Amino acid sequence: MPASKSKRAGKRLRKTSRAEVRRSARGAAPPDLHKKAHSLTAGECFEALVKLQERLLGPGGCPWDREQTHETLRTYLIEETYEVLEALDARDYKRLPGELGDLLLQIVFHAELARLAGRFDIRDVVERIHTKMVRRHPHVFGDVEAATSKAVLKNWEQLKVEERAASGESSSKAAAGKSILEGVPRTLPALLEAYQLTRRAANIGFDWEDVEGILEKLKEETGELREHLGPRRKAGAQGRVEEEVGDLLFVAVNLARFLRVDPEIALRKASRKFVSRFRAMEREAARRGGRLADVPREEMEALWDRSKRTA
Repeated sequence: MPASKSKRAGKRLRKTSRAEVRRSARGAAPPDLHKKAHSLTAGECFEALVKLQERLLGPGGCPWDREQTHETLRTYLIEETYEVLEALDARDYKRLPGELGDLLLQIVFHAELARLAGRFDIRDVVERIHTKMVRRHPHVFGDVEAATSKAVLKNWEQLKVEERAASGESSSKAAAGKSILEGVPRTLPALLEAYQLTRRAANIGFDWEDVEGILEKLKEETGELREHLGPRRKAGAQGRVEEEVGDLLFVAVNLARFLRVDPEIALRKASRKFVSRFRAMEREAARRGGRLADVPREEMEALWDRSKRTA
């Protein structure tokens, strides 16, 4: 055999040998759940996922996974949550299992990072939610009566207050009266925070009698905003305008909540509708040989009206 061929063969043998060593160090391949899932219990499938993540974070695992922290994973947690919502909005039930799986992986990932740090593990995560579900369903697992959803929600809010008090959450908060609004994170997007605040208040009976009351309130807030607009707008009034716009948005969120509409989802759908119509305007302007930015305002309005009928 020529020396050059012998050398190349030797390199191939050494590469194969090193690959075999790496495979041996990493252990056997994980089970193929795609083929076996329906013959396994949900618990067995979940355990396989946990073991897989343990391996990725262990010696000889994935370099990218091993570099991650709770902080670096926050972006992925948010992204995966919105991708689940997107699949739900589209009623794409073929895609939904995969998106839910991606979200589940984030939970398992965080739990495994915590286990390696000696804080908690996935068993603690499952135990906490299992115990909470039993505790918050005394009408199912206890002697409490709750014949309607409204009664269940009212009972839940009271149970949450008791849970926070029992866990010793912030003595200053406890002294302030164990508000039913405690536990709504200040870090939530404002739209979701407003929704959660009004929902909790409504769950204990602080709610409008009917939708007409909210619509009148919406009209009232619109009138108050108008008072701070127009040619007589006073210098330094921007702060009041911001306050009145905030009040108007808060009432709109309350209206959505009263009508059992998730304001976040409703607003996202409205945004998508706007995008669809606006892009239709751009296409029509391009078809006419120009750019939408160069179209006169009156013609833009005509294009908008047209897009509402076609997009």
